[in-house]
Amino acid sequence: MNAVALDIVAEDPILESSFCKEMVRQMRVVNAYDTWPATRILAPFALTPEKKREIPLLGNLDAPTLTRITAFYTAIAVLIEQECGLMATPVLNLTQEGFGRVLITVGKLVVMDRTLRDAHRFGFPSLSKMKDEADKLLSVALEIIGVHPKAAGL
Repeated sequence: MNAVALDIVAEDPILESSFCKEMVRQMRVVNAYDTWPATRILAPFALTPEKKREIPLLGNLDAPTLTRITAFYTAIAVLIEQECGLMATPVLNLTQEGFGRVLITVGKLVVMDRTLRDAHRFGFPSLSKMKDEADKLLSVALEIIGVHPKAAGL
C-alpha cells in the first residue's frame, strides 16, 4: 500500500539523524527516487493506527511494503557496521501472507532476531518512533557484539 498517512515536514530534525539519512539512502538504492525529497521517501513508513487498520491482512504482500521492510533492517545493519567495523548481514524470510523472521548476523553471531507478523501493516506511528525502534535494536545488537566479540569477529 502506498498511502501516505502523515505529513512529514522538511524542517524535522529527525531527518538529519544518521538513521534517517541511511533509510533515505537505502530507499534510493532500490528505487528511482533521486529527485524525491527525504520527506516523500520516508512518508510511507509513518502510518497512523487508523491507516494500518485500513490495510487488509488477506492477500499477497506487496512489493513496496517488502521494500520498506528490507530498507529498515538493512539500514540497521549498516549502522551496526559503522559502529563496530564488522560486516553485518540482514537475512529476511517472509511468506506472501506477511509472516516471517528477520535476522542480522555479524560473523557467526546473531545480533538481532525479530519475528514479523502482519507485515502488510509495516510502519510506525511517526518517524520519531521508527528511529527509536531502530536505536533500540542497534544498541542491543552492539551490546551482544560487545559480550561476544570472538564470535562476531569470525
